[in-house]
Amino acid sequence: MKHNKAEGLFTKPLMEIMNKVNGLLNGLLTFIGGIFLVAMIILTCVNILFRIVWVPVPGTYELMGLFGAIVTAFALGQTQARKGHVAVDILINTFSAKTRKVLKLAGDLICMAFFVIVTWQLVVKGNILWKTGELTETLKIIYHPYIYAVAFGCAVLTLVCFGDLLKALFPGKDGGR
Repeated sequence: MKHNKAEGLFTKPLMEIMNKVNGLLNGLLTFIGGIFLVAMIILTCVNILFRIVWVPVPGTYELMGLFGAIVTAFALGQTQARKGHVAVDILINTFSAKTRKVLKLAGDLICMAFFVIVTWQLVVKGNILWKTGELTETLKIIYHPYIYAVAFGCAVLTLVCFGDLLKALFPGKDGGR
């Protein structure tokens, strides 16, 4: 497929900016998610030790759930960027290159649309929890910052899917298909 020079001038800087933003955001979220994962490991070990010698750490179940949500949501974008999600391509590889490209575009568009809706609904839910002042049962931790953090992780995944969509639409030397 031929592309005119104006299209190349527009898409190359856009793709470079998109790749830098995606890289920075995913790197930051992976780092923060790693901190929460280490906290989960430490909390698990402390809880096991305390169960043996005394009583379990109160609220461990709540903290593991909240921290697990952060770890999972913050890993979504990086996993998508590295193509680490499970993909079943046995059937897809039997199609022509043009059909595969159309399917890839459709998949990227559907994924992007789905996570835009997920992000939006999480923000709506976070706003409700913020207005109502909802707290966790045992430790009385406010919920809404965790909901917003998960929404942000989903928004970053949406951004990665948008970058994949642009790469599929405008293939070039920068790794596009």
